[in-house]
Amino acid sequence: MYYLRRFDPWRSPLCTCPPKYSLSPYTGCSHMCLYCYATAYIGVKKSRPKRDLLVKLERDLRRADPSLPVSMSNSSDPYPPEEASEGLTRRVLKLLLSRGFKVILVTKSDLVIRDLDLLVGSPVTVSVTVTTLDDSLAARMEPGAPPPSKRLSAIQRLSEEGVPVSVRIDPVVPGLNDDSEDLRELVREVRDSGALHVVTSSYKARPDNLSRMCRAFPDRAELWRELYKKRGRWTRGYWYLPLGLRARMLKPIVEEARRLGLTYATCREGLTDPRFFNAPSCDGTHLIPDVRR
Repeated sequence: MYYLRRFDPWRSPLCTCPPKYSLSPYTGCSHMCLYCYATAYIGVKKSRPKRDLLVKLERDLRRADPSLPVSMSNSSDPYPPEEASEGLTRRVLKLLLSRGFKVILVTKSDLVIRDLDLLVGSPVTVSVTVTTLDDSLAARMEPGAPPPSKRLSAIQRLSEEGVPVSVRIDPVVPGLNDDSEDLRELVREVRDSGALHVVTSSYKARPDNLSRMCRAFPDRAELWRELYKKRGRWTRGYWYLPLGLRARMLKPIVEEARRLGLTYATCREGLTDPRFFNAPSCDGTHLIPDVRR
């Protein structure tokens, strides 16, 4: 089994990510986000360190192309609560940087600032997911993750130390966190905290996560079943909202980002014209510093 793999999200023709590797130090994710897509194939599990990860990663790196960045993590957060004691992501990060690899850290946790000593001056960018500014709403959607207020503080600290940060406003869920003024305010807050790039995506429902969402927000259940199951489109394991609705939901985010001078992109939406996508990369790869070690 290889732990370092080329990123290939089910060969989706809508994926606009540049070539990169994917690496998840943990299996499962203790953030327990209701909308998580990964639970469809790994189940709902707390974060567990992968067995013999560092030994196998050493092996994988010998055959890897160091010109490609390594993204941590696309299916489980690299900074779950367990990382505070395990330190596994920190050890992986040290190994990758010592081998000359570029790194994208994708997280919902402010624990990432613990590793500032490794991040500053390194070929690393951090992508922080912020779905709402409402801490109470976030606690219902992402019950195991730190509140958005702590994530904003982490963005500010990283930016102050010169670590380039992008923000994922993802997912945007109809009738839940899609208020246009709230989304514009969110973009302003992340910009003021120091973010340089925003990528956004609509909620793409799978049977298991839609069931969780409907149980947690029963007053929205009928709306979501109508929009996704009746009016939406099933493709490659997901229900997609109608394209026009997705465009309207995401428009406030990209418009505000454009107004504020941020680069912006959408993720697996098929919305690639300049109104929705003006960045060199969707995932923030273009922010990785050119560091000669």
